[in-house]
Amino acid sequence: MKRVDDFRLKLGKDELVPIMIGGMGVDISTAELALVAARLGGIGHISDAMVQDVSDRRFDTSFVKDKTKLYKYNINNSDKTDVKFNLDQLAEATRLHIGKTMEAKQGKGMIFVNCMEKLTMNGPRETLKVRLESSLDAGIDGITMSAGLHLGSFGLIADHPRFRDAKLGIIVSSVRALQLFLRKNSRLNRLPDYVIVEGPLAGGHLGFGMDWAEYDLQTIITEIVQFLKAENLDIPLIAAGGIFTGSDAVSFLENGASGVQVATRFTVTKECGLPDKVKQEYFKASEDDIEVNNISPTGYPMRMLKNTPAIGDGIRPGCESYGYLLDGSGNCAYITSYNREVAANPDAKKIVVMDKTCLCTHMRNFNCWTCGHMTYRLKDTTRKLPDGTYELLSAEHVFRDYQFSVDHQIALPV
Repeated sequence: MKRVDDFRLKLGKDELVPIMIGGMGVDISTAELALVAARLGGIGHISDAMVQDVSDRRFDTSFVKDKTKLYKYNINNSDKTDVKFNLDQLAEATRLHIGKTMEAKQGKGMIFVNCMEKLTMNGPRETLKVRLESSLDAGIDGITMSAGLHLGSFGLIADHPRFRDAKLGIIVSSVRALQLFLRKNSRLNRLPDYVIVEGPLAGGHLGFGMDWAEYDLQTIITEIVQFLKAENLDIPLIAAGGIFTGSDAVSFLENGASGVQVATRFTVTKECGLPDKVKQEYFKASEDDIEVNNISPTGYPMRMLKNTPAIGDGIRPGCESYGYLLDGSGNCAYITSYNREVAANPDAKKIVVMDKTCLCTHMRNFNCWTCGHMTYRLKDTTRKLPDGTYELLSAEHVFRDYQFSVDHQIALPV
């Protein structure tokens, strides 16, 4: 039986171990996690989600504090039109987060940044342009464009000197999405260097409706392979979502994929940015403890643990400090839901909002426990300790287990 290590992911002139760690924000996929993947010859992601807060934590900057102070006058105002990002500070935070990570990189692997289009930041075009350009300025190996179709994203950086040098990829969940992207960007004569095909079992935001269970990752990959062959296009496909063992990965590598993106098993590693007590919640989860809901203000369904504290929590919108999901008109679906509940319950000491959540604040506080479908199997990857908790793993242990395991076996920690 073949192992993942019997394959190589070719991106241009580079050959890599075909294992990519997904870019989980907000700093759940830490620099430390990405650096392990790069050192071992694979690809690690960091995320630029809420990058100013991430910079404050990593480098003791004061971007969030300064923004909060600037817009303090607007905290009790339901109209968030005035709350804008300082583009120079956004660029500085991005360059710090990415630049310092790249300076620490060792090995033959790569580090990419995951960039979500749905982080509209009350200025969708200009803020996205700054994030993309600053990432390239800081020397990132590649950018994965996620959470949106990104039809205009390549155009935003077409004049950047690294536009054809850095690896640029997109995440799709259907052949139709890829066709649309390629058609809209054909004038640039710049194909994506890779395409991540994310199936319905992935964690966090999904590129499907609530009928997600009717779809199958291998079927989608086969459809895309057939399309690329018909168009005579050679673009590596990365399979993502529900790939729990090295043998799972091999099955995709033998059937059209050039690599795999994995994340769930890395959420319980020491290098992951989740607090240890939250990692234990992931270990304890059963299959029935996982749900797909519509509480994200982005409009995308999202998979998470049912006991995530963000569900139903009617916290006051934190847009003056964060505001990453404000659209170009200063609106957010959570603000609408929150104001509705405040109006309906004027005397309530605690507001409950069930249909949406303040994703910025709850992700920042690690209270939105997004997860992959296979999270319930994490307890089988480690040992239960005498005190009832589960032993955390190292990212290198998990990476190498994917790389070398056979027969759907999972190596327990030594």
